[in-house]
Amino acid sequence: MTLPQRKPLQLMIDPDQPEHVYVAMDNGEWHATYLLPDSTDEPASVLATVAEAAQDTVTECLWLARPLCPEHGLGMHLRDANGRLSWWCAGDRQGGDGHVLGDVGLLDMVVPAPRPEGKRNRAD
Repeated sequence: MTLPQRKPLQLMIDPDQPEHVYVAMDNGEWHATYLLPDSTDEPASVLATVAEAAQDTVTECLWLARPLCPEHGLGMHLRDANGRLSWWCAGDRQGGDGHVLGDVGLLDMVVPAPRPEGKRNRAD
């Protein structure tokens, strides 16, 4: 997860409990979400836990929703989409089920499709 004008988040090991790994801001600040030792059995579970921990740290430390859907300006959520851990947006929810923007870890490589003429973000 990237944040404008900030250094990347970091995976950190608790020196007092080396079995605990957490996601921290570049200044070491973090929100209490550990990657528990028994969660390492499934790679998808590890990825989901790290992604959630990163999202929790950003939300609680900076009071920001990240990642944001470029189309709707809403915070995105984790969801399994066809067997892949993905970022999902609820969208406008008017007759739709939302949409997947991209796989976790690849979101920065996703280029959003152009919006139809006249459609605007909520922030516009």
